[in-house]
Amino acid sequence: MTDTSRVDGAATEVVRSYLVAAAEEMRSALVRTAFNPVIYEVYDFGISIYDARLRLVAESTGLSRFLGANDYSIRKGVEYVGRENLHPGDIVLLNYPYWNAAHAYDATLFAPVFLPEPPRAGGDGPAGDGTLIGFLCVRAHWMDLGAKDPGYVLDSTDMHQEGVIFPGTKVFRRGEPVPEIIELIRFNSRMPELVIGDLHAQVAALRTGERRLIELVERFGPATVATVVDTAIAAAQASTAAALAALPQGSWTAVDWLDDDGITDEPIRMQVTVTIADGTCTVDFTGSSPAVAGPVNLPYGSTIATARVAFKALTTPTEQTNAGHFTALRVVAEPGSLFHAVYPAATFTQWTGTVAMELIYRALAQGMPDRLAASSGGDVPGFMMVGTHPDTGQLYAVSNNDPVGWGASPDHDGIGPANHLCQTQARNTPVEVLEARTGMFFERLEIRTDSGGAGRHRGGPGLRRDIRFATTGEFLSVVKKTRSAPWALDGGGQPDPIQVIVHPGTDQERRVSTRRTPVAPGDRVTLLTAGGGGHGDPRRRDPEAVRADVAEGYVSPAAARDVYGVPVPAAAERPAMTTSDERKPA
Repeated sequence: MTDTSRVDGAATEVVRSYLVAAAEEMRSALVRTAFNPVIYEVYDFGISIYDARLRLVAESTGLSRFLGANDYSIRKGVEYVGRENLHPGDIVLLNYPYWNAAHAYDATLFAPVFLPEPPRAGGDGPAGDGTLIGFLCVRAHWMDLGAKDPGYVLDSTDMHQEGVIFPGTKVFRRGEPVPEIIELIRFNSRMPELVIGDLHAQVAALRTGERRLIELVERFGPATVATVVDTAIAAAQASTAAALAALPQGSWTAVDWLDDDGITDEPIRMQVTVTIADGTCTVDFTGSSPAVAGPVNLPYGSTIATARVAFKALTTPTEQTNAGHFTALRVVAEPGSLFHAVYPAATFTQWTGTVAMELIYRALAQGMPDRLAASSGGDVPGFMMVGTHPDTGQLYAVSNNDPVGWGASPDHDGIGPANHLCQTQARNTPVEVLEARTGMFFERLEIRTDSGGAGRHRGGPGLRRDIRFATTGEFLSVVKKTRSAPWALDGGGQPDPIQVIVHPGTDQERRVSTRRTPVAPGDRVTLLTAGGGGHGDPRRRDPEAVRADVAEGYVSPAAARDVYGVPVPAAAERPAMTTSDERKPA
């Protein structure tokens, strides 16, 4: 073991990479052992490693807003429990929304990591706790923890309707499970096998990270690892400062609206002002609605996490993240407002954060239109089915977040259909899993022609999903942007918003947003996800690109003619065009 305060570049990179690899190994352990497809298929989790000062040093890919939320929640959890009450082998459960920076089903488990003391001479006396060298955090979505409804809670009006709350409760003490707490979880869940299985999967991930962090410090020494962490954080601060200095300086405001809060049909105002000046970026949600009755209020930590995702993508998108990347970010939200929920405000439906991230980009696009893309579908179109499986007789609740089209940028078309940009590495649930584990049968899943916003660069397309139900149950749609279209830039076209159509083609047909709909065998639902906003005048699009879009089914011949001004035969194959073919006049 070698301790030195002078560490060369090679050793620095080895230690830094080791920390990132440890986080990725924790991720592998979680995915391989989880019981719940929202974890092992969708990657609805966040994994972070911290030093003893609770500074982020490494993280694994997962749901991007979870990673920022971990930073907030672990500080609250350690403060509540007290460092003096944490010992080797302890694991703490936190899901109190206002500290956990998420709703009650996003269960955060964190653990201290101690470097063991060397054996005492002669073996006399018990070994002490050792030296605290860091913390580990694994957050993942549990499917049920005793809320008022199975699956998602769409119309709660206070926290106590949203599940059993743990403010920072040890589930493992000195390496041993605390049976009373685990049994409390088991008996308060409608799906105890899944939940207890996922709890232990998170424990496995934490134990993996604990071994790797101890191995790292034993190999390189505490001083070397501490020096590398300091160096990495300082480098992140410097690169972020340079990126901020290169951006336009100023202040920009944007406003948007959520459909409703799940209790009334009143739209909810969202406002953000982004200011870049004097080496800082301030994201200020002043002017947004006060907290509302329904569960769309965001805990402040979740608001911070949302701003962090946008800030990191704007400044240092290619760098591995650590605490230094966020020292220049300030987030303002008045307590008791939509973006700073306080007890006992309902917080279960966290889709507000998705729309808010797009709102931040919309504000920034005013000051730096050459750097930002148009809106990417406007929201995440989520759905879930809850019911009793006919083969097992067990309750199920299986969800999916559908892809949307990404917004076009000044340089290229938007991709799509793809998971919303706020979800990074998260995935949608495979059709095979949805059909095997629920009463849904998917009759159609296809790209929607003309769904991407028109423009010199076209928005990515959305998709259409037709569902027929084979069993009785409940269909939950979770989306908060069905009334207003995703925004475009520089004269581009706005795509149609997301649509959820229940009982299509019948006298019961209606369009809904966030709703719990009873379904029976033979009932149907159609989901139409939004495309991305267009960028630039459609009449300036390369005619050959328009013809290729028609050949691929992204654009119809009618839209090519009427919107883009490009005559294209209606034949399905790509037509042979000559250089004499000209765009129709506008």
